[in-house]
Amino acid sequence: MPALTEIKAKVADLQPHTGETPALLDEHNSSDNRRPGQDLRTDKEVKEKNTHRLIVEVAERLFRQLGFQKTTVADIARELNMSPANVYRFFSAKSEINAAVCRDILGKVEAEAEKIAATRGTAAQRLQNLLASVERSHHKRYMSDRKLHELVEVAITENWSIMNEHNRRMAAIVEQVIANGMAAGEFRPGDAAVAARLVNTACIRFCHPRLMVEYDQKPEPTLNQMIGFCLAALNANRTASVTK
Repeated sequence: MPALTEIKAKVADLQPHTGETPALLDEHNSSDNRRPGQDLRTDKEVKEKNTHRLIVEVAERLFRQLGFQKTTVADIARELNMSPANVYRFFSAKSEINAAVCRDILGKVEAEAEKIAATRGTAAQRLQNLLASVERSHHKRYMSDRKLHELVEVAITENWSIMNEHNRRMAAIVEQVIANGMAAGEFRPGDAAVAARLVNTACIRFCHPRLMVEYDQKPEPTLNQMIGFCLAALNANRTASVTK
């Protein structure tokens, strides 16, 4: 996360300067045939995208410090040297900012999971590494970013749409690894989608914010024990199959 001074500097760069005329594209440049009007629209879109990104970054910083419920749009605008009305040009409600920050947090978990799923190695190794990575991400946030942890917990409790999207994406990543294992003969044949849901359900206490709090003082079963249980159930040497 960039320092707040860096963020403010970026915002200043995005502000239009009185009397400045945007540089127009050389119409004779054969490497780019865009018209000047198109170039101006592109510049505007880029600036708006960057401003949107900066609002989310500052909001996450304030959520981490104050909590998302105590942080107001005015707080975010003040840090960015903007008016609240300008922030509302990019987000129609504070709830949209909450969702955008939460989406960013969960997106990092998904990106790491996808990276692990695409690595070489056995399906069992990839599944174990993937589940361990997800647990580490949630546990780190629980231990060091408790206010962001609370944001994710509320998103789950209130059934935000971004949470449903995240759960679908994570289930698809796990399903992909299991399907690869089944195709390679490493895992017994069956319905990979159902198997993925079973694995995610078995390991939910290690990534669900509320359950992490409730089971904080109950060390067993450990994540490794639960993963071992899931891998034993998937093992190709077993005769039963995973069915709907």
